[in-house]
Amino acid sequence: MLFGATGLAIFGVLGLLIGSFLNVVIHRLPIMLEAQWKAECAEQSGQPVPEAEAFNLMQPRSRCPHCGHAITWYENIPVLSYLALRGKCSACQTGISARYPLVELSTGLMFVVAGSHYGLTALGLAWSLFAATLIALFFIDFDTQLLPDDLNYPLLWLGLAVSAMGWTVPLSSAVWGAIAGYLCLWLVYHGFRLLTGKEGMGYGDFKLLAALGAWFGVEYLVVIILASSLVGSIIGLTLLLVGRLANKDIPIPFGPFLAGAGLLCLGFGPGQLEKIVPMAFPMLQWAR
Repeated sequence: MLFGATGLAIFGVLGLLIGSFLNVVIHRLPIMLEAQWKAECAEQSGQPVPEAEAFNLMQPRSRCPHCGHAITWYENIPVLSYLALRGKCSACQTGISARYPLVELSTGLMFVVAGSHYGLTALGLAWSLFAATLIALFFIDFDTQLLPDDLNYPLLWLGLAVSAMGWTVPLSSAVWGAIAGYLCLWLVYHGFRLLTGKEGMGYGDFKLLAALGAWFGVEYLVVIILASSLVGSIIGLTLLLVGRLANKDIPIPFGPFLAGAGLLCLGFGPGQLEKIVPMAFPMLQWAR
């Protein structure tokens, strides 16, 4: 469902704002999970759990990690504040990572894409939430090699819910997509471990592909996997160009490839996923 420039602008602005919040999620959620794991381990071992300052997605207020300067509201306007500050902290002039506006712009773009496909509807907002979750998973896994259940499970259940309401693929396709998505990577994981004695991926990858299967249906699992190979080739070439792959000990997680594939499939829109297949093979051949 297409709609006018005003509607797309609404989606774009909403995406920029959500992207600003995603920067908080990407940074804080792994820290929150680590603190939770430590507290649970201490409790199970009978040790006292040390009291700590409140730390969640809302508290404490965002600060410069170098000088502790509290970020004001006008320094937190998506993209515009970064440009106005010239990419530097207003207090200590330390450089601010370009990732912050990149996440905001990416989220805004994907919200516009969802709006252009589905209009200002509940389904358009659902696909926007789908995109936001994948962007957060992309960067969290890239940084920490973690795909939190706090994001994977809601993504999976929302995919099944919108299918049950008749908004996306038939419910049977969504359920089998989730089952097959999980099992195919589970089998790859255990086969690789039996052959090499090493773990090639984590359980979060299984859950993420299951979630993608719930959104797109079992019929498109092969296309999603091909799209992940295409995204992986692009990411690998980019990292090679910037020199990260020079250190072979740095792991490259699979989650960003899957998350990127989900965003790519959303970008192509309904009924257009087959176009990814002819794109993937030339790209993979060139990457070799």
